[in-house]
Amino acid sequence: MALKQIDHGSKEYQQMIMLRNEILRQPLGLTLTADELATEKEDILIGAFDEDVMLACCILTKTGHHALRLRQMAVQNNQQGKGIGASMMNFAEIIARDKGFKKLIMHARETAVGFYEKLGYKIVGDRFTEVTIPHFILEKKL
Repeated sequence: MALKQIDHGSKEYQQMIMLRNEILRQPLGLTLTADELATEKEDILIGAFDEDVMLACCILTKTGHHALRLRQMAVQNNQQGKGIGASMMNFAEIIARDKGFKKLIMHARETAVGFYEKLGYKIVGDRFTEVTIPHFILEKKL
């Protein structure tokens, strides 16, 4: 498995859009919009690959001078539970630290909170609804 940053608009980015729609949006009856995708040009886009096939992805969005927000973490259904998500998180944290950021934050689906807590993330604040389902804000100092 190879972990790497990908370029907005590349063929890898097209795979990222398809994976995010399949895993994160379609089950909720939603799709990614052109406006949402346009805002990702300045983001750090990360993919996990087996050869040329994307297994997982996530996005890091700058939220301030010292913080990044992890967004749109998705792992192919048949690849979940194999450590790919944890590897992606480790890689994302290394990139964030290397770029001088001190904290990662996220809006995590309630069903994923346990996964992130095992990686050292802490809940900050109360449960809220986003994209029709319960979420929590989690953060980790890097």
